[in-house]
Amino acid sequence: MEGVITCFHTKCVSLPIRSLPLSRVSSLPRWRNSNFVSSSRSILQKSLCVSASSSDTLVAGGSPKEDERQSKVSSKKGGDDDTTDLKVWMGKNGLPPCKVVLNERPAHDQKHKPIHYVAASEDLQKGDVAFSVPDSLVVTLERVLGNETIAELLTTNKLSELACLALYLMYEKKQGKKSVWYPYIRELDRQRGRGQLDAESPLLWSEAELDYLTGSPTKAEVLERAEGIKREYNELDTVWFMAGSLFQQYPFDIPTEAFSFEIFKQAFVAIQSCVVHLQNVGLARRFALVPLGPPLLAYCSNCKAMLTAVDGAVELVVDRPYKAGDPIVVWCGPQPNAKLLLNYGFVDEDNPYDRIIVEAALNTEDPQYQDKRMVAQRNGKLSQQIFQVRVGKEREAVQDMLPYLRLGYMSDPSEMQSVISSQGPVCPVSRG
Repeated sequence: MEGVITCFHTKCVSLPIRSLPLSRVSSLPRWRNSNFVSSSRSILQKSLCVSASSSDTLVAGGSPKEDERQSKVSSKKGGDDDTTDLKVWMGKNGLPPCKVVLNERPAHDQKHKPIHYVAASEDLQKGDVAFSVPDSLVVTLERVLGNETIAELLTTNKLSELACLALYLMYEKKQGKKSVWYPYIRELDRQRGRGQLDAESPLLWSEAELDYLTGSPTKAEVLERAEGIKREYNELDTVWFMAGSLFQQYPFDIPTEAFSFEIFKQAFVAIQSCVVHLQNVGLARRFALVPLGPPLLAYCSNCKAMLTAVDGAVELVVDRPYKAGDPIVVWCGPQPNAKLLLNYGFVDEDNPYDRIIVEAALNTEDPQYQDKRMVAQRNGKLSQQIFQVRVGKEREAVQDMLPYLRLGYMSDPSEMQSVISSQGPVCPVSRG
């Protein structure tokens, strides 16, 4: 048995058995007939989604106390009609007639404002265009930096598109109602980066809450992503000096002096949770913030509807029928649950893209290493091989792994010679 070193690293969300506060957990709904229907399975067994804490909003300000104060002010004025404000603003700025409305439902935390969501305003059929948002209402690096060359320069070096978009909206937030994006920023603030499941990324969890991920490689990924956000924060001043458009609009506000790291991290995570990845567009437009898009749209792993760039707009074509009032869902991309948790704060028990990564390596100190390496390569494998165990295809994955593992553990030279001379699979698994 001395002939192999096998290394296994599961990349799924693997939570240890601990007592997780139910106030931080809610089950991910299944998407049946386009409605929210909660799963009846055990919350801790199958589906975990962490609700928002009392952290600040997209950018500075917007604490729960402010929410409560603003709600009281609105009540004194005879009600707050901000469920229509975003759509009214969009209509005044070029949004064509569409087939959706903004509805709301209570948040898990009663201190927070209700969650807004995009719903069908009429019965829809598969293939219908739910809405089409003109490019003038879409936030991209092309708009933020004013020059695609600068956008490409920035995003191929030390800063990501998300950092640039977050910085831009943080500056716009400082302008208050003077900003052309005020209604949209207010909606992002209201959602607090929580999405439709009222959950936040573990990037915003406290250290005590992160302890619930102990034993899972997801915890290391969270800490690594947090370090990456910190590095981007330290490079913000470079963007400010290089991007002429930002320099002209905010000549006295050096980023790291205007915004603390905590505020930037909250903004970054909020943008991460709702940014849209457009296909078949230039680099400066591939990451976009689309009003009526996420977080007002719910993400779904087994949905095929995507926000798509068309001539002069970003539109959503639905992939299923909806009744009037049904919440609209969009595909979140082929992301395993570990990525869903990191980016959006939830996991999906019905995620067809969920997988476990298993890494195995032949022992380089094995006297028969070179022979084993040759046999592995002959069968399309490497000396350090990655296997993916996907939902619904576990049997196939195991059948692919076992011959490789048996090759690694083989120690009898005569057996090894038999394998080398054979023309069949690597160490075929016995039927018994």
